[in-house]
Amino acid sequence: MEFAISRYLDAAVLKPDMSREEARAAIEECVAVNARTACVRPCDIELAKEVCAGSDTGVCVVLAFPHGQQTSESKADEANRYVSYGVTEIDMVANIGWIRSHEWDSVTADIEAVVKVCKPAGVPLKVIFETSYLTEEEIAHATECSIQAGADFVKTSTGFGGEGATDRGVQIMLETAQGRCKVKPSGGIRDFERAKMLIDMGAHRLGVGYNSCRAIIEGGAAEGSGY
Repeated sequence: MEFAISRYLDAAVLKPDMSREEARAAIEECVAVNARTACVRPCDIELAKEVCAGSDTGVCVVLAFPHGQQTSESKADEANRYVSYGVTEIDMVANIGWIRSHEWDSVTADIEAVVKVCKPAGVPLKVIFETSYLTEEEIAHATECSIQAGADFVKTSTGFGGEGATDRGVQIMLETAQGRCKVKPSGGIRDFERAKMLIDMGAHRLGVGYNSCRAIIEGGAAEGSGY
């Protein structure tokens, strides 16, 4: 079970005030627990590649994080750069304002601009909605937009805005996706019980803080609060 659940974990190393030494130690922890990926700030890509080299932990990077308000062209340029750096996966933030405005063609095109970079390179793309800001209908529509754009995953939250993953938000994503894309709950997952429950619901990956991974894998709960 330890190995199995560790392979669901995208371990977030995203605190904006982390020093280089702190980021290195956090990524080393991701490797030590055999997390699926270390999800890092763009400035830490090369560091993460160094630390993760030779391990089964991939390097995931966030894009347009945490607000998603860059232009679609900027997002595509960002994706091109990260792909050229050799990242394993990319987690991009959708344009939350456009979702709330129900500008669905624009939402789809925004995601598609990044898909067009990631897909030929074989780099899975996860699309973050910040579901706590959205209605149930908006979550469903955004999921459909992501699928139509060709994204590989939809993801609930950045961990830096509003509430994290809720059972209902994850359920809507799963019901809308119907297997056409994968679903990644993220934010507020700090113990084994909740992690296992989300996996049992059908989640394909979990976004968790790097400092929660060990407690989850060992069947317990992380102390304190955080991602």
